[in-house]
Amino acid sequence: MNKKYKELPVVGWRELVHLPELGLHAVPAKIDTGARTSSLHGEVIEEFERDGEKYVRFAVDFDQQHVRQVCEAVHVDVRGITSSNGKTQYRYVIKTPLTIGGVEFRAEISLADRSDMKFPMLIGRSSLRRRFVVDSGYSWLQTPELDPVKGHKP
Repeated sequence: MNKKYKELPVVGWRELVHLPELGLHAVPAKIDTGARTSSLHGEVIEEFERDGEKYVRFAVDFDQQHVRQVCEAVHVDVRGITSSNGKTQYRYVIKTPLTIGGVEFRAEISLADRSDMKFPMLIGRSSLRRRFVVDSGYSWLQTPELDPVKGHKP
């Protein structure tokens, strides 16, 4: 293995991630190298401008906890994104800080209806590139409070 890859942190196929500017912490996310763009379950409420910049206000529902978090973020674009079923959807794309383990960076994230998915967030390869190595045989490698092998609290 190339030396530079040995220096990168390793993530499992699922991790808890943080979106601090959105007020979202310990969001369960699936790591998906087959997806280009990261996505977050969010229902767009409105577009607006603040200080000459485009923003989007959206709601993130955590059904298991019966919680709805309303968030605002800089609206970067509306893009056609092809989902795993092969259909192209036009989605809002935001850019916001994302933290996985001890690594924080600005990530582009599309807002999608993930209500039928097990994970409210998906981390795509654009966010992973040159930051992490993926070991798909493990979970929670960057989530110290969870057991990395079994995926539950020890």
